[in-house]
Amino acid sequence: MTTPKGLFLTFEGIDGSGKSTQARRLAEHLRAQGRDVVLTREPGGSPGAEEIRRLVLEGDPDRWSAETEILLFTAARRDHLERTILPALEAGQVVICDRFADSTRMYQGLSRGDLRALVDQLHGLMIGREPDLTILVDMDPETGLSRAKGRQGTEERFEDFGPELQRKMRAGFLGLAKEFAGRFRVIDGNRDMDTVARDIAGVVEQALV
Repeated sequence: MTTPKGLFLTFEGIDGSGKSTQARRLAEHLRAQGRDVVLTREPGGSPGAEEIRRLVLEGDPDRWSAETEILLFTAARRDHLERTILPALEAGQVVICDRFADSTRMYQGLSRGDLRALVDQLHGLMIGREPDLTILVDMDPETGLSRAKGRQGTEERFEDFGPELQRKMRAGFLGLAKEFAGRFRVIDGNRDMDTVARDIAGVVEQALV
């Protein structure tokens, strides 16, 4: 794939960490500075990927095998990349994505067996793109789960796995931050939203210089 001209920024973290709120706030902050921003999410972000989102995030937590789930997420990501992310980057826009491949490395690659190698293999074959910068909003697992369940939405696919998964995922994300230290920035999400937002804005503004 050609090297895009814009900045590709992703938010990661356990459910209830506040990353979606912070992604929206960052988009608003950058737009107020006059930057051209695309705010998107995974799974989803394109019509086809949004259809797959409904398949994987609603219903019985054991609806799909882990291997099938990885294929579904990879298919959604490929469509999202082709139709939304790469065109925006080629146009010089800042793309802010709520979750990307790191979430698949954790939720599918770690939570339901040791499938990380399979996730990475499919990623290399079908995606071939990492973010330029990843913001990890680190959150206490019990607090995050309480927040996530409090939303009372239909998309409780992973919240239904319970607190043990949250703890495992937090440790896994922190491990990814060390593995990909060049692009990860870890932000303490156990503080008020305004403080967290200011820290994130400062990190991103440095990357945009």
